Amino acid sequence: MQSPIIETKELTREYRIGRDLVVALGGVDISINQGEFVAVVGPSGCGKSTLLNLLGGLDQPTKGNVLLDGQDLAQLSEEQLASLRRQKMGFIFQRHDLFPELTACENIEFPLLLGGKPPVERKKRADDLLGQIGLAEKADHLPDELSGGQQQRVGIARALANNPQILLADEPTGNLDSATSAEIISILIQLTRNQGLTLIMVTHDPEVAEQADRKLTLRDGHLVSKERFEIEGML
Repeated sequence: MQSPIIETKELTREYRIGRDLVVALGGVDISINQGEFVAVVGPSGCGKSTLLNLLGGLDQPTKGNVLLDGQDLAQLSEEQLASLRRQKMGFIFQRHDLFPELTACENIEFPLLLGGKPPVERKKRADDLLGQIGLAEKADHLPDELSGGQQQRVGIARALANNPQILLADEPTGNLDSATSAEIISILIQLTRNQGLTLIMVTHDPEVAEQADRKLTLRDGHLVSKERFEIEGML
Protein backbone atom coordinates (compact mmCIF):
# COMPACT_ATOMS: atom_id res chain seq x y z
CA MET A 1 0.00 0.00 0.00
CA GLN A 2 1.37 3.40 -1.00
CA SER A 3 2.26 5.72 1.87
CA PRO A 4 0.88 9.26 1.58
CA ILE A 5 3.38 11.98 0.76
CA ILE A 6 1.39 14.48 2.80
CA GLU A 7 -1.38 14.06 5.34
CA THR A 8 -3.12 16.00 8.06
CA LYS A 9 -4.57 14.86 11.35
CA GLU A 10 -7.25 16.96 13.08
CA LEU A 11 -5.71 20.03 11.44
CA THR A 12 -7.08 23.16 13.08
CA ARG A 13 -6.29 26.86 12.69
CA GLU A 14 -7.94 29.42 14.94
CA TYR A 15 -7.50 33.18 15.06
CA ARG A 16 -8.31 35.58 17.87
CA ILE A 17 -9.94 38.76 16.59
CA GLY A 18 -10.70 41.02 19.54
CA ARG A 19 -12.85 38.92 21.85
CA ASP A 20 -13.94 36.57 19.10
CA LEU A 21 -12.37 33.23 18.26
CA VAL A 22 -12.51 32.55 14.52
CA VAL A 23 -12.06 28.95 13.36
CA ALA A 24 -10.53 29.17 9.88
CA LEU A 25 -9.99 25.40 9.72
CA GLY A 26 -11.55 22.89 12.06
CA GLY A 27 -10.22 19.36 12.44
CA VAL A 28 -9.40 18.47 8.83
CA ASP A 29 -8.07 14.99 8.01
CA ILE A 30 -6.69 14.39 4.51
CA SER A 31 -4.21 12.02 2.88
CA ILE A 32 -2.58 12.69 -0.49
CA ASN A 33 -0.34 10.32 -2.44
CA GLN A 34 2.65 11.12 -4.62
CA GLY A 35 1.59 12.04 -8.15
CA GLU A 36 -1.99 13.01 -7.30
CA PHE A 37 -3.62 16.18 -8.61
CA VAL A 38 -5.99 17.34 -5.88
CA ALA A 39 -8.29 20.33 -6.31
CA VAL A 40 -9.38 22.18 -3.15
CA VAL A 41 -12.73 23.87 -3.69
CA GLY A 42 -15.47 25.63 -1.78
CA PRO A 43 -16.99 29.07 -1.18
CA SER A 44 -14.84 32.12 -0.47
CA GLY A 45 -13.65 32.23 3.12
CA CYS A 46 -14.12 28.49 3.73
CA GLY A 47 -10.46 27.86 4.63
CA LYS A 48 -8.91 26.83 1.29
CA SER A 49 -5.92 29.18 1.41
CA THR A 50 -5.47 28.52 5.13
CA LEU A 51 -5.21 24.80 4.36
CA LEU A 52 -2.68 25.41 1.61
CA ASN A 53 -0.53 27.64 3.84
CA LEU A 54 -0.53 24.99 6.57
CA LEU A 55 0.37 22.22 4.11
CA GLY A 56 3.29 24.32 2.88
CA GLY A 57 4.57 25.16 6.37
CA LEU A 58 3.89 28.85 5.77
CA ASP A 59 1.62 28.91 8.83
CA GLN A 60 1.43 26.83 12.01
CA PRO A 61 -1.70 24.97 13.17
CA THR A 62 -3.42 25.77 16.44
CA LYS A 63 -3.99 22.04 16.87
CA GLY A 64 -3.35 18.92 14.85
CA ASN A 65 -0.54 17.93 12.52
CA VAL A 66 0.78 18.21 8.99
CA LEU A 67 2.97 15.23 8.07
CA LEU A 68 5.28 15.34 5.05
CA ASP A 69 6.71 11.89 4.30
CA GLY A 70 5.74 11.04 7.89
CA GLN A 71 7.60 14.05 9.35
CA ASP A 72 5.59 16.44 11.52
CA LEU A 73 6.20 19.99 10.27
CA ALA A 74 5.47 21.39 13.74
CA GLN A 75 8.61 19.68 15.05
CA LEU A 76 10.87 21.63 12.68
CA SER A 77 12.59 24.94 13.35
CA GLU A 78 12.03 27.89 11.01
CA GLU A 79 15.39 27.21 9.41
CA GLN A 80 14.54 23.54 8.90
CA LEU A 81 11.13 24.46 7.48
CA ALA A 82 12.70 26.90 5.02
CA SER A 83 15.16 24.24 3.90
CA LEU A 84 12.37 21.67 3.50
CA ARG A 85 10.30 24.09 1.42
CA ARG A 86 13.25 24.76 -0.88
CA GLN A 87 13.96 21.07 -1.34
CA LYS A 88 10.49 19.52 -1.57
CA MET A 89 7.90 22.21 -2.33
CA GLY A 90 7.07 24.68 -5.03
CA PHE A 91 4.56 27.52 -4.61
CA ILE A 92 2.41 29.27 -7.22
CA PHE A 93 0.13 32.12 -6.21
CA GLN A 94 -2.40 34.37 -7.94
CA ARG A 95 0.25 37.06 -8.01
CA HIS A 96 3.40 35.60 -9.48
CA ASP A 97 5.57 38.07 -7.49
CA LEU A 98 8.46 37.94 -9.92
CA PHE A 99 11.41 40.16 -9.07
CA PRO A 100 10.93 43.16 -11.41
CA GLU A 101 14.66 43.83 -11.78
CA LEU A 102 15.50 40.24 -12.77
CA THR A 103 15.03 38.68 -16.19
CA ALA A 104 12.77 35.68 -16.73
CA CYS A 105 15.83 33.42 -16.64
CA GLU A 106 17.20 35.04 -13.47
CA ASN A 107 13.82 34.77 -11.73
CA ILE A 108 13.78 31.03 -12.40
CA GLU A 109 17.37 30.71 -11.24
CA PHE A 110 16.70 32.46 -7.93
CA PRO A 111 15.55 29.39 -5.90
CA LEU A 112 18.60 27.52 -7.21
CA LEU A 113 20.81 30.37 -6.05
CA LEU A 114 19.31 30.07 -2.56
CA GLY A 115 19.98 26.35 -2.70
CA GLY A 116 23.68 26.94 -3.46
CA LYS A 117 23.65 25.54 -7.00
CA PRO A 118 26.59 26.65 -9.20
CA PRO A 119 25.93 29.24 -11.98
CA VAL A 120 26.29 26.80 -14.88
CA GLU A 121 23.79 24.37 -13.33
CA ARG A 122 21.36 27.19 -12.53
CA LYS A 123 21.45 28.53 -16.08
CA LYS A 124 20.99 25.08 -17.62
CA ARG A 125 17.98 24.32 -15.43
CA ALA A 126 16.39 27.72 -16.13
CA ASP A 127 16.92 27.39 -19.88
CA ASP A 128 15.40 23.91 -19.83
CA LEU A 129 12.31 25.12 -17.95
CA LEU A 130 11.92 28.13 -20.24
CA GLY A 131 11.85 25.71 -23.14
CA GLN A 132 9.23 23.55 -21.42
CA ILE A 133 6.90 26.52 -20.87
CA GLY A 134 7.44 27.83 -24.40
CA LEU A 135 9.33 30.99 -23.47
CA ALA A 136 12.90 30.21 -24.52
CA GLU A 137 13.00 33.38 -26.60
CA LYS A 138 11.96 35.48 -23.57
CA ALA A 139 14.85 34.46 -21.31
CA ASP A 140 16.35 37.96 -21.17
CA HIS A 141 13.06 39.83 -20.82
CA LEU A 142 12.11 41.63 -17.62
CA PRO A 143 8.67 40.87 -16.11
CA ASP A 144 7.14 44.15 -17.32
CA GLU A 145 8.12 43.14 -20.86
CA LEU A 146 5.98 40.00 -20.56
CA SER A 147 2.21 39.52 -20.70
CA GLY A 148 0.31 38.41 -17.61
CA GLY A 149 0.12 34.85 -18.89
CA GLN A 150 3.84 34.79 -19.71
CA GLN A 151 4.67 36.10 -16.24
CA GLN A 152 2.60 33.35 -14.66
CA ARG A 153 4.36 30.75 -16.81
CA VAL A 154 7.68 32.07 -15.49
CA GLY A 155 6.21 31.78 -11.98
CA ILE A 156 5.38 28.13 -12.66
CA ALA A 157 8.89 27.47 -13.96
CA ARG A 158 10.39 29.12 -10.88
CA ALA A 159 8.24 26.89 -8.65
CA LEU A 160 9.60 23.84 -10.49
CA ALA A 161 13.24 24.95 -10.45
CA ASN A 162 14.30 22.88 -7.44
CA ASN A 163 12.56 19.70 -8.66
CA PRO A 164 10.00 19.72 -5.83
CA GLN A 165 7.89 16.70 -4.91
CA ILE A 166 4.84 18.83 -4.13
CA LEU A 167 3.46 21.85 -5.97
CA LEU A 168 1.02 24.08 -4.05
CA ALA A 169 -1.02 26.45 -6.23
CA ASP A 170 -3.44 29.05 -4.85
CA GLU A 171 -5.78 30.28 -7.61
CA PRO A 172 -2.86 30.40 -10.07
CA THR A 173 -4.98 31.88 -12.87
CA GLY A 174 -7.27 34.10 -10.81
CA ASN A 175 -6.04 37.31 -12.47
CA LEU A 176 -6.05 36.03 -16.06
CA ASP A 177 -8.68 35.92 -18.80
CA SER A 178 -10.38 32.60 -19.53
CA ALA A 179 -8.37 31.72 -22.64
CA THR A 180 -5.03 32.45 -20.96
CA SER A 181 -6.17 30.63 -17.81
CA ALA A 182 -6.94 27.48 -19.78
CA GLU A 183 -3.50 27.65 -21.41
CA ILE A 184 -1.71 28.09 -18.07
CA ILE A 185 -3.64 25.26 -16.40
CA SER A 186 -2.89 22.96 -19.32
CA ILE A 187 0.84 23.71 -19.09
CA LEU A 188 0.82 23.28 -15.30
CA ILE A 189 -0.98 19.94 -15.37
CA GLN A 190 1.18 18.61 -18.19
CA LEU A 191 4.42 19.55 -16.43
CA THR A 192 3.36 18.02 -13.13
CA ARG A 193 2.05 14.84 -14.78
CA ASN A 194 5.24 14.40 -16.79
CA GLN A 195 7.38 14.74 -13.67
CA GLY A 196 5.15 12.72 -11.35
CA LEU A 197 4.61 15.65 -9.00
CA THR A 198 1.87 16.01 -6.44
CA LEU A 199 -0.25 19.06 -7.34
CA ILE A 200 -2.57 20.59 -4.75
CA MET A 201 -4.52 23.47 -6.23
CA VAL A 202 -7.05 25.85 -4.71
CA THR A 203 -9.50 26.88 -7.41
CA HIS A 204 -12.93 28.43 -7.96
CA ASP A 205 -13.01 27.23 -11.55
CA PRO A 206 -15.22 24.12 -11.97
CA GLU A 207 -13.56 23.24 -15.29
CA VAL A 208 -10.15 23.17 -13.60
CA ALA A 209 -11.50 21.13 -10.68
CA GLU A 210 -12.97 18.55 -13.05
CA GLN A 211 -9.46 17.82 -14.38
CA ALA A 212 -8.19 16.79 -10.95
CA ASP A 213 -7.87 13.20 -9.73
CA ARG A 214 -9.77 14.16 -6.60
CA LYS A 215 -11.58 17.13 -5.10
CA LEU A 216 -11.55 18.21 -1.50
CA THR A 217 -14.58 20.36 -0.71
CA LEU A 218 -14.36 22.75 2.22
CA ARG A 219 -17.21 24.66 3.81
CA ASP A 220 -16.94 26.85 6.91
CA GLY A 221 -13.50 25.42 7.69
CA HIS A 222 -14.61 21.81 7.53
CA LEU A 223 -14.01 19.10 4.96
CA VAL A 224 -17.40 18.06 3.60
CA SER A 225 -16.33 15.86 0.68
CA LYS A 226 -13.22 14.04 -0.54
CA GLU A 227 -14.70 12.75 -3.77
CA ARG A 228 -16.50 14.05 -6.81
CA PHE A 229 -19.19 16.59 -6.05
CA GLU A 230 -21.77 18.80 -7.68
CA ILE A 231 -20.00 22.12 -8.30
CA GLU A 232 -22.86 24.09 -9.83
CA GLY A 233 -24.50 26.39 -7.30
CA MET A 234 -21.71 26.03 -4.74
CA LEU A 235 -19.13 28.47 -6.14
